[in-house]
Amino acid sequence: MKIGIIGAGNIGGNLTRRLTALGHDVSVANSRGPETLKELAEETGATPVRAEEAARGAEVVVVTVPLKAVPDLPSGLLDGAAQDVAVIDTGNYYPRQRDGRIAGIEDDGLTESRWTERQIGHAVIKAFNGTYAQDILDRHRPAGDPGRMALPVAGDDEAAKRKVRALIDELGFDTVDAGGIDDSWRQQPDTPVYGLRGGTEAVTEALAGASPERKPEFRG
Repeated sequence: MKIGIIGAGNIGGNLTRRLTALGHDVSVANSRGPETLKELAEETGATPVRAEEAARGAEVVVVTVPLKAVPDLPSGLLDGAAQDVAVIDTGNYYPRQRDGRIAGIEDDGLTESRWTERQIGHAVIKAFNGTYAQDILDRHRPAGDPGRMALPVAGDDEAAKRKVRALIDELGFDTVDAGGIDDSWRQQPDTPVYGLRGGTEAVTEALAGASPERKPEFRG
């Protein structure tokens, strides 16, 4: 499968490592240019590209950049992607630590991923946002293994969600359907499922136990 990854930080870098190891054709981009990705490319065999080229022909595109950087992504980011492209949003809103205040989230009550959808003009699937980056490399397990972790996956496009869940299964993790993007607050930072290293039952219970109230430390 052709996969574009926009953002080569901890999550983006480790997804690049695992997806290339599984035989996928991965293009990876960051904000500093492809020449800064030479080491990752040599390690993995991924193709370093500019951000506006990362989605070209891709069936899956992973957007894994700080939330404050989403509006600065190139316009027409997904123009060259496959018609049925699934876009994975791994983002989290950290207003005090990193992102500053985002009015659409705080004043309009949008979930983080709904806000991201509006910035890029395309539906997204929220996944990996509460996953420790190192776990992508170290904690994958075969299907049926009692220690296999589960990841929550939210989104409105059911076909795209199926594609993403199948890819996560290939990566070595179970998934739990966390509902639509308007429900994705259940997996935002400071919820019970965020950072949870549990199986499907534990993840399902954590999603059900979430509160929509945003604590002061997670407000701008």
